[in-house]
Amino acid sequence: MTQPQGAELSRIRTRREEIRRRWLHEGAERPATTARGVHHVAFICRDVEETVRFYHDLLGFPLVEMVENRDYRGSTHFFFDIGNRNLLGFFDFPGHEHPPAQETVGGVQHLALSMDAERHAAARQALDEAGVSYQGPERGIEESLYLRDPNGVPLELYRERPGVFDGRHLVPGVPDDPADGT
Repeated sequence: MTQPQGAELSRIRTRREEIRRRWLHEGAERPATTARGVHHVAFICRDVEETVRFYHDLLGFPLVEMVENRDYRGSTHFFFDIGNRNLLGFFDFPGHEHPPAQETVGGVQHLALSMDAERHAAARQALDEAGVSYQGPERGIEESLYLRDPNGVPLELYRERPGVFDGRHLVPGVPDDPADGT
């Protein structure tokens, strides 16, 4: 991928600033959201058991439900608890080809999962022990480990509280918790 340079980069930065001025409001000027949060995100998996082992055993996200997909007979729909009452869901589609995952417009760039410092370190150790490759920490960013699950889903294990980015509270109601190590 070729990164923009020169006049093109300047045009992109100018446009970003225009969008920021028009839509990004601070504090009381920001409208309240109409959503209650993420109920679940759902991805397609190649192998149910392999996916369960990765998320349940390796990363420590408990499997909390497994049912037949109501839209595709024989397909399994299952969910993991990823904290804060949020769920990570998967479907398998028996008989469906599963081409390699790729980063593209409309695709998933990555799913960032929040972890406290202790669990982040434990996940890194578990990945190392299992021989699962990842990128990070890099560029002085200790918070992030980037990897792909067995299905090619790009993940970021992010040592930051939900609603916080680069130490800044982006949404109201995020408590400071110095005990969590982030």
